[in-house]
Amino acid sequence: MSIRPIKRLIKAKPTLEGAGVHLRRAFGFGNTSDFDPFLLLDDFRNDRPEDYLAGFPWHPHRGIETITYVLAGTVEHGDSMGNRGAIAAGDVQWMTAGSGIIHQEMPKGDPKGRMHGFQLWGNLPSSLKMIAPRYQEIKAGEIPVVTDDDGTQARIVCGNFWGKSGPVEGMAADPIYLDVSVPPGKRKTLPVETTRHAFAYVFAGSGKFCNASGPLAVPTEGVGWADTVPPTEAEDRSLVLFDRGDEVTIQAGEKGIRFLLVSGKPLQEPVAWYGPIVMNTQEQLRQAFEELQKGTFLKTESQK
Repeated sequence: MSIRPIKRLIKAKPTLEGAGVHLRRAFGFGNTSDFDPFLLLDDFRNDRPEDYLAGFPWHPHRGIETITYVLAGTVEHGDSMGNRGAIAAGDVQWMTAGSGIIHQEMPKGDPKGRMHGFQLWGNLPSSLKMIAPRYQEIKAGEIPVVTDDDGTQARIVCGNFWGKSGPVEGMAADPIYLDVSVPPGKRKTLPVETTRHAFAYVFAGSGKFCNASGPLAVPTEGVGWADTVPPTEAEDRSLVLFDRGDEVTIQAGEKGIRFLLVSGKPLQEPVAWYGPIVMNTQEQLRQAFEELQKGTFLKTESQK
């Protein structure tokens, strides 16, 4: 077994999106080859309604899939296929934009004013960029939770892990998307298949992810790596990008640690990207925006 070295430790950066929503971007809109097949991860945890209520009014998507995972509050949504509804704490919304969809997402806080959650964008391969849009809503109770003997808990949104399968299926990126909690002071090793790109995003507590990169040898039980400098403390809003290997190891801090652990098979295709539309060539991008202007963007009969 080989522990994945830490390639980068990144702090999510404040940004404004939609009609003025304050959020933190862990990665996106740059060179995302290290994250392939993922394009963007936004952390929209916010406790001030004035910073999120403007929401994300009607806007287009093409060529991608999105997973929205809500921790607190609700997000009301609607789209050009006629879907309407709301996702609340623990729920997941999965949308395949495919050939094109126009939708809106309007956050509503809980009674304490909190609106917490994440949105992950997965790229679609060229062969699936123009498939018909699809939509799936998963309620909190449908998402399996597995607890290991030491108290480590994994909520399996997507993919197979510890003998259980998450309810979100059919994503082209074939992601494994986990919400992991490790109790205070515990050390835990989690499997991640070698051919996948993988990252962790910490959103509660803190801990040290073991780093197997040189000049240190791969740590063993007797090395005491958790007390050395290279495994940097990863705290709230920290993104840990891993290099290749087949497992990640985490030493939880005194308050424990909770993080998203996401992995996917890289597409290794060219990316032409402008805002919510992600294609393979600049010509395809131009065509998409021309179609938006002409009113021919949506390829399905049902339109907003």
